[in-house]
Amino acid sequence: MSCRIVVLISGSGSNLQALIDQLDAPAEIVGVIANRPQVLGLQRATTAGIANECLDHRDFISREAFDQALVERIDSYQPDLVVLAGFMRILTPELVRHYHGRMLNIHPSLLPKYKGLHTHKRALEAGDAEHGATIHFVTEELDGGPLIVQGRLDVRADDSADALAARVQQIEHRLYPLVVDWFARGRLCLTPQGAQLDGELIASGGLRMEDHSQPSEA
Repeated sequence: MSCRIVVLISGSGSNLQALIDQLDAPAEIVGVIANRPQVLGLQRATTAGIANECLDHRDFISREAFDQALVERIDSYQPDLVVLAGFMRILTPELVRHYHGRMLNIHPSLLPKYKGLHTHKRALEAGDAEHGATIHFVTEELDGGPLIVQGRLDVRADDSADALAARVQQIEHRLYPLVVDWFARGRLCLTPQGAQLDGELIASGGLRMEDHSQPSEA
């Protein structure tokens, strides 16, 4: 039986493309929803033959009204997993609770550092030696929730925010399909104790991936 996946996007959909290119059975992307019209990510979905639509948040009077409509659209696809792939919206607690244990997010920092926006610029301004991306289960806390994997790289002396962002994105494109595949195969789940992989509790800092290496326990 396939794992039905809905992907939420706001822009170009580069992580969506990585999922399209790398996922295979039992994972199946059955729908893509954007909150902005005519973004490249919707074109990527169309090219791949995946049902897609725009639900423009500007058409709603409140965040709650938008999220209520969004839940209805997501649920119309009967998903087993909801994947946030550059979805630039703060979600209401009601929506997050509705998908508890079956919603993933990827964030371009080594959480809990640099929640929110402009993560690469903030890492450079802080003089960090390491930077990267984090995949986690979504909870009501912004960019919170139990960590699954962190992909790490060394910050270079000549890195700009854009250059650092590009290198972090390469890590994202390798890691997100891997983690979604774990979930689709029943290897990854969220328990009251935290995220588990193959029946083993993942440490609070998540599994580590040092640039091109395989994930290892933090």
